[in-house]
Amino acid sequence: MKITTVLFDLDGTLLPMDQDAFVKDYFGRLSKRLIPHGYEPKALINAIWLGTAAMVKNDGKCLNEEAFWNKFCEIFGENAIKDMPHFDAFYREEFNLVKASCGYTEKANETVQKIKAMGFKVALATNPIFPSIATEWRMKWAGLDKNDFKLYTTYENSCHCKPNVEYYKDVIKALGVKAEECLMVGNDVTEDMIAETLGMKVFLLTHSLINKENKDISVYPNGNFDDLIKFIENLNS
Repeated sequence: MKITTVLFDLDGTLLPMDQDAFVKDYFGRLSKRLIPHGYEPKALINAIWLGTAAMVKNDGKCLNEEAFWNKFCEIFGENAIKDMPHFDAFYREEFNLVKASCGYTEKANETVQKIKAMGFKVALATNPIFPSIATEWRMKWAGLDKNDFKLYTTYENSCHCKPNVEYYKDVIKALGVKAEECLMVGNDVTEDMIAETLGMKVFLLTHSLINKENKDISVYPNGNFDDLIKFIENLNS
């Protein structure tokens, strides 16, 4: 079966980043914004991590957004839901400043446009633990925008997370394609390469490699953006 669709991860793939630096900057700014509303920074950050864990464990019975806020309100009380607008305001007004903690490569936009010009559908299969507004900002940091993709996953439109293969099943269902038609491109061996178990082809971008389990990456096609284009050019030949 010919490949028709290329799925891209975002953080560390199209958007080069040191995850530790990104998280430190992001949480620092968010904590500062929420202190006036009664949140102690350490407790807030802990709650966000626990909310993220709830999304990762989501079994599909609710959207990730609901899974996050259920856990958040479990920690801070049901009235904490009233503070959602403060979080929304942070993402609208301040999250863009976190761009300074990320890298940039013009190869990201160049590669996506080349692949689209080759006739492939392109989707953004980023782990859906962020609201759409934060995902759209991160696309822009990478030199792209939502119109570049047939689909992009966020916590409002997803009910599973990586590395759960159900996440990838949801993506291909939404796109109306089969796993065998897809190529998944990402930098995280655990979260992105697992797509191969569904029958997808995979390519591991190594410029911001995450390999927490120290797997042998030679078992995957891998390299830089130029290597990816060469790989795609030979896919259906």
